[in-house]
Amino acid sequence: MTLIEHPATTDAASADGRSETVYRPPHPLDLRRTVGMLRRGGTDPTMVIDGPVIWRAMRTPLGPATLALRMSGDEVRAAAWGPGAEHALSLVPALCGAHDDAGDFDASRHPLIADSARRHPGLRLTRTNEVFDALACAIIEQKVTGMQAFGAWRWLVSRFGERAPGPTPRPMFAAPAPAQWFRIPSWAWHRAGVEPPQSRTIVRAAERGDRIASAVHTAAPTGADRDRVLTSLPGVGVWTAAETRIRALGDPDAVSVGDYHLAHEVGYALTGKRTDDEGMLELLEPWAGQRQRVVRLIFASGVQEPRRGPRLAPEDHRHR
Repeated sequence: MTLIEHPATTDAASADGRSETVYRPPHPLDLRRTVGMLRRGGTDPTMVIDGPVIWRAMRTPLGPATLALRMSGDEVRAAAWGPGAEHALSLVPALCGAHDDAGDFDASRHPLIADSARRHPGLRLTRTNEVFDALACAIIEQKVTGMQAFGAWRWLVSRFGERAPGPTPRPMFAAPAPAQWFRIPSWAWHRAGVEPPQSRTIVRAAERGDRIASAVHTAAPTGADRDRVLTSLPGVGVWTAAETRIRALGDPDAVSVGDYHLAHEVGYALTGKRTDDEGMLELLEPWAGQRQRVVRLIFASGVQEPRRGPRLAPEDHRHR
């Protein structure tokens, strides 16, 4: 892992408050496939993919920051703005999969996985280290369609988050801090389309936001330990815990059991027919410790179960 300061840092900072660095990964990197999976829909206020540049708005211990990432040959050129710019730049290797360890992963156990791994050598598992942000986002996604969840995330973050600094391609916002989530009024949750069970879960989690993040980072070395910490929160189950582990920690073994589509997609990709959660876990067992990597390679392969009917029509209770 090589992270070096860009030679133009001083001049750029004096011109527009920008700090820059260059990250040289010691492995192939598909930046868009690695970092792009963090985007929650095309109108995510915390993340924009603008041509070859990936923009991320974030909170840092020093204040808000905006980070822009772009591949240039085999380097990642990163620029950041705002009080937290230097902190944001320090996260670039993690976002680009520097902590991703494939261990003894054996793609040859299945021809589709082997082919996908061969065609996508730059697919890495990203991590943000933002445990509470990932948790809040996953809670919003409980028991609703992606369209509903992405709309609620956009509405809440745009109104209660902090405006991102720098020349963003459109207005962007860092997600609210736990204390800000805690203060969101009930009418705002309703307006966003978040049901009371989910809003209550986020508010309760926000009361313990910093302690949750600390416990996950420092006292939970394994996936099972992380699940125990996260599922100790009322309203947080194994699906929500897995989604949090995937985004915040780049956990290579996290599997979103209970997902509406995942078991069907994994079953179809590996056997040609859909299965349930139990069947999915059985199919993934040969890759224990690296099951999320297999899921990502399945998605990257482009193999999908044929649609059997119309899309689920979301229900909107806000005007009742």
